Amino acid sequence: MTTASDVRFDGITKRFPGVVALDNVSFAIASGSCHALCGENGAGKSTLGKLLAGIYTPDEGQIFIGSQPAKLASPTDALKSGVAMVHQELSFCENLSVAENLCLGSLPTRRGFVSRREMRRRAEAMLAPIGVSLDVRRSVGSLTVGQQQMLQIASAIGQGARLIVFDEPTSSLSQHEAERLYTIIGRLRERGVTCIYVSHRLEEIFLLCDTITVLRDGRHVATRSTAEVDRNALVEMMIGRSLGEYFPSHVHAASGAELLRVSNLSSPAGFKDISFSLRAGEVLGCAGLVGAGRSEVAAALFGLDPHSNGEVSVRGQRARSTSAAAAIGLGIGLVPEDRKRQGLVLSMDVLNNATLSILPRLAKLGFITRAVEQEAASPYFARLRVKTPRLDTPVAALSGGNQQKIVLTKWMAAQCPILILDEPTRGVDVGAKAEIHGLIDELAAAGNGIILISSEMPEVLNLSTRILVFRAGRIVGELTRAEATQEALMRLMAGVAA
Repeated sequence: MTTASDVRFDGITKRFPGVVALDNVSFAIASGSCHALCGENGAGKSTLGKLLAGIYTPDEGQIFIGSQPAKLASPTDALKSGVAMVHQELSFCENLSVAENLCLGSLPTRRGFVSRREMRRRAEAMLAPIGVSLDVRRSVGSLTVGQQQMLQIASAIGQGARLIVFDEPTSSLSQHEAERLYTIIGRLRERGVTCIYVSHRLEEIFLLCDTITVLRDGRHVATRSTAEVDRNALVEMMIGRSLGEYFPSHVHAASGAELLRVSNLSSPAGFKDISFSLRAGEVLGCAGLVGAGRSEVAAALFGLDPHSNGEVSVRGQRARSTSAAAAIGLGIGLVPEDRKRQGLVLSMDVLNNATLSILPRLAKLGFITRAVEQEAASPYFARLRVKTPRLDTPVAALSGGNQQKIVLTKWMAAQCPILILDEPTRGVDVGAKAEIHGLIDELAAAGNGIILISSEMPEVLNLSTRILVFRAGRIVGELTRAEATQEALMRLMAGVAA
């Protein structure tokens, strides 16, 4: 295998303060292949990619490129060895043009001045191999995220990379942009470029990759041909336990008393005449295309839309949440769509974020002790399997899945009987997703009412007791669990008659 491999990791160990990110990892990647790195958040996938790209250096072990040990002390060293990385977080000088960004490392000059004509020619030549046509005089800031992603690939190829690490490349792309990326990866492979693909999206793994390596808790679990594994087997290797324990049980129980009734709720924010009810023990799914108004309705129910009007009743009593504090007082919690901007205070630590919703309950004479906070939050950290080196770790340092668990911990601690979950598993790995699904089921089975907003149809179909379908700011249909299929949902979402 060594002679046919482009890259070989031999006993790689990487430590960070308080955590071992990689522990004695060894496996090989075949030349010209598309090789997937799979695992939960914190499994070590991105760390391994960054070691190969020269961003980190291993504490122990050796990386071989071809048959030679590689010295990868910096991204420049990696490029000299033919390795480049397409990052999840884009980093460009957005005020500069496409051509200036692509040539930034070696600007062409003529008689001591930058040659803009040559710079444009070089940039166009770098874009040509991946089939991207752009006006290279445009500022990078004016491009879509997908177009900027293509620039990263063009830059890597233009600098002679024969091995490219793709770190969650489709996390911010539309479906059309993602399909364009798949085509480009196919072209790269035809040219003999080896691709290492890091992604949580299993459909991409099975579409693009020949071989899969699974990491769990920083250790190598298995390397298998894609043809040898199915989706369930892969997920179980990644999370180390059976998926069967997460089959929803609440759907078999009878619904309880009405917790929430919404009548003719409207707002200039983008929805009109919204009416529905939510009962104890229900998971009420909300399906719809982007911009259908689901998140706007959630914000209004949580008191974040002062311009909304209509009738809202909580447990049979008319109520109006005019602020987030008022909503919490009514027993309504919201896990927002954007956890970093709306769900967390990134500069604060893990424990402080987890107790934000219950500070008045914890205070004695206006003071809150660390021990009281820890006692209140610790059971929920254990239930959600939050992975953090310490409770005083800044929440910004956690993986996306663990950040989402902290947001959920905050509302579990508040014990809100009505919980609105807006895209609760966006950007988390399959293990965290399964745990969040299990939590939703557990909360519903305990008699809470859950409003589940999700763009993932399998998630809505599997977890929901019944489903509301939104289109253009209105509810256009309601389906029972027995009636709900992907086709039925898509027809209602798109406004296509049966």
